[in-house]
Amino acid sequence: MKILMVCLGNICRSPLAEGIMKNKIQEHQLNWEVDSAGTAAWHAGKLPDPRSIKVAQKNNIDITNQRGRQFIADDLEDFDLVLTMDATNFQNVRILATSPEQEEKIHLIMNFVKPGFNQQVPDPYYGTNGFDSVFEMLDVACDRIVEKYG
Repeated sequence: MKILMVCLGNICRSPLAEGIMKNKIQEHQLNWEVDSAGTAAWHAGKLPDPRSIKVAQKNNIDITNQRGRQFIADDLEDFDLVLTMDATNFQNVRILATSPEQEEKIHLIMNFVKPGFNQQVPDPYYGTNGFDSVFEMLDVACDRIVEKYG
């Protein structure tokens, strides 16, 4: 299974989701791969936000080897699941889908916790807090994904 976590800039939410999922893959000894990307290229090549690094480290996860990259249409071929953080990310990815098979790969990540509720992972970038709650949301979502597909 290949999973891609997607947010806007690929420095806050999706790097946390990638790090959390990598940790769970290792814990459960799953033969999965996970990556992350942003729908915008503003932070391509850059480290995750220092606040994301800090909250990950607080939870014994190191995301300092990650670098931001932009989502590309080929990702819809290369990944089995494309998990978006909010409705805007979902729409920006879905517009690039060229087949029903590709569309079926795209999900709001929190729908694995509350199916059909379309809960969004808030972007903590402009706030001074919120990174802990985003981490907790993503941790639960990743647990549900492992339960469903692991």
